[in-house]
Amino acid sequence: MDGGGPAGQEARIFRIVRQTLPDTAATAELRPDQSLQDSGLQSLDMVTLMLAVEAEFDLEIPQDQMTPDNFQSVTAIGRLVASLAATA
Repeated sequence: MDGGGPAGQEARIFRIVRQTLPDTAATAELRPDQSLQDSGLQSLDMVTLMLAVEAEFDLEIPQDQMTPDNFQSVTAIGRLVASLAATA
């Protein structure tokens, strides 16, 4: 598994997002700041994505942090993970 640094973390998030998003052309050229909803992420997919992020990074996302804003892009997820890891 890739390291815990920023680049490694982003790569891990990209992998999770690609596994969660429906198979579309948008996932092939996914950018860190690209809207995941615009790429096809649905409400149920967001729940799957949250659970996958928790499992991948061995953390628990508090209910008040389970917001669409925190899962709007790979960058937003990365900020959330970094924030939660810093307080763990």
